[in-house]
Amino acid sequence: MPVRLRKFVGTILIIVLVVTYALVATTVASAILGASPWWVHLLYFFFSGLLWILPAMLVIKWMEKPV
Repeated sequence: MPVRLRKFVGTILIIVLVVTYALVATTVASAILGASPWWVHLLYFFFSGLLWILPAMLVIKWMEKPV
């Protein structure tokens, strides 16, 4: 696969990943954390805010892989 096409596909994948992840994380937070204390919200959003980086990092590695 040419480098430009791989970067284009990777960019689309990252955008879809971030949007989907944000919707799922927000839905889970709304459904489960409604009556939880503030510190549970803080921990949830801290970890869920960092968790999307792992799959995005794999996509970026794939995008930068030499031909």
